[in-house]
Amino acid sequence: MSSSDEVAGGKKTSWPELVGKSIEEAKKTILNDRPDVKTVEVFPVGTGVTKDLRFDRVRIFVDTVAEIPRIG
Repeated sequence: MSSSDEVAGGKKTSWPELVGKSIEEAKKTILNDRPDVKTVEVFPVGTGVTKDLRFDRVRIFVDTVAEIPRIG
């Protein structure tokens, strides 16, 4: 961990290095860094979510179109 990582109680609380990575890579890294995390949720940017604080949950917000949208 670098000194710029957010840390609480010696545990990482944010992952700025994952911006631009795949969702699967992000999930794998988060769960590797914090095995106590039970849920990694993925939402489109702007999605309304509850404001309850849970220390066993990480939310990932995405906004990139990965493939050409097509009718079919």
